[in-house]
Amino acid sequence: MLGSARTKRSRDMGAKTDASAGQVRLTGRLICGSERDAELVQEHLSEHIRLTRAEPGCLSFDVFQTDDPLIWQVEECFLDKEAFEFHRHRTRASSWGTATAGLQRAYEISGVA
Repeated sequence: MLGSARTKRSRDMGAKTDASAGQVRLTGRLICGSERDAELVQEHLSEHIRLTRAEPGCLSFDVFQTDDPLIWQVEECFLDKEAFEFHRHRTRASSWGTATAGLQRAYEISGVA
């Protein structure tokens, strides 16, 4: 299943976990309201992951389905606030952003003043 397993990209890249070093980390959940919402996530996730990981300043980006098929765990790390804001801007204008705009997001962000 797409996005159902973590990749080793973040380990391979040697991503630091200390947000105080200027990095921005986002962790949380993407919550689908229905099976159709989950299907939309699956349809768009692969391309969203590919584009995000190609962004300058993306240190790690993992989205995976939890034991609940309507909930996806999201873990992101960006080099700095500028890279994170670039990601947010790009995402809003993407097919992922359009398709998932109505989904509930429960995120915690660290490293942004």
